[in-house]
Amino acid sequence: MITVRALVDLLSYADLVVELVNTREPSVDALRDLDTLRELLLIRPHLMGRVTQRDLEAMRQLRADLRAVFQAAAEGDHNRAADGVNQLLLRHPVHPTLSNHDDSSWHMHLIEDGSVPDRYAAGAAMGLGLVIGARGFTALGVCAADNCDNIFLAEDGKRSGRYCSPQCRKRSRGQ
Repeated sequence: MITVRALVDLLSYADLVVELVNTREPSVDALRDLDTLRELLLIRPHLMGRVTQRDLEAMRQLRADLRAVFQAAAEGDHNRAADGVNQLLLRHPVHPTLSNHDDSSWHMHLIEDGSVPDRYAAGAAMGLGLVIGARGFTALGVCAADNCDNIFLAEDGKRSGRYCSPQCRKRSRGQ
């Protein structure tokens, strides 16, 4: 049986999805060069590694693939959203391993083999799949504010909000 802590650790991989997809805003691409890719990878030091222009292009494609999953979920097309996650899991297989780094107790991690985009994609797809399994497709949100297309994960899975942040909620209400 998986413990609550282990599930929370694995669910945290879904944060990778939000961090990557939200690098693309309507007016600016925050994933514009290798330096901005390295900056993104700082959120998870185990993902760091040498990156090339090919890796940057792979991360941009991954961003588009992940955004498509959220868009399909927002449109109520759960089969298309699930197919998107499943395709990512097939292209970027997840290889779990037990780890007890940094004096922590034993817990699940992903093996850190492969290219940076492959490791990122495997973690993101696994985390997203776990979120969908635990909270349903309604946990995947696309911000409803004008001039914002950020994605977010609803904590309760009930899509308690339509906005990615309090700022977008206020802006939409004209405050």
